[in-house]
Amino acid sequence: MSWLDTSDWLALLLTARLAAVTTLLLLVFGTPLAWWLAHTRSSWKGPVSALVAMPLILPPTVLGFYLLLFMGPEGWLGRLTQAFGWGLLPFSFAGLVIASFLYSLPFVVQPLQNAFTAIGSAPLEAAASLRASPLDAFFTVVIPHAMSGFLTATVLGFAHTVGEFGVVLMIGGNIPNATQVVSVRIYAHVEAMEYAHAHTLAGGLVLFSFLVLVLLNRVQPSGSRG
Repeated sequence: MSWLDTSDWLALLLTARLAAVTTLLLLVFGTPLAWWLAHTRSSWKGPVSALVAMPLILPPTVLGFYLLLFMGPEGWLGRLTQAFGWGLLPFSFAGLVIASFLYSLPFVVQPLQNAFTAIGSAPLEAAASLRASPLDAFFTVVIPHAMSGFLTATVLGFAHTVGEFGVVLMIGGNIPNATQVVSVRIYAHVEAMEYAHAHTLAGGLVLFSFLVLVLLNRVQPSGSRG
């Protein structure tokens, strides 16, 4: 750990903060979206599912580029934030959160959707027969039954945010102690030929990724692994 300097530690702390905030927002907004996708018969299900899954195949720089335009001074969101006196979102922590939210959305919504689908209708019908309200049934029946899905979604959302590079570089740039996350910090070390620093941070991410996969294998039911 002697190879870590102050900027490395700041990048680690910023990355942890970004991943925590993004994961919390993903769970808050992704849960009702996943519930709707798991139960709706609407014709909009296909297009919405496709939009949610797009970050899985879309190059991160493409998403980052359009978000940069959307949040820029001529973009719809950029004009709105300026009108409210909030300034522009690119090259800010708030901009990183929005970009990370969109880029990690399928890693939270899809495990939750699968977990909600696997529950089936019988537990909810039983809860309704006992006069439980839909909200009551969700917290007392759905969440306990879907706990492995929630844990998987949380771990994947956090880990995917930690490992982002293209999107955060496009939206946040490389501003120390402001938008310079670990992946961007590694890139900066390599550009400066500071390989010892890059090895330390990259090796830490390799270990982190390995532990995430081990945890996921322990959390997921044996029938759903792989």
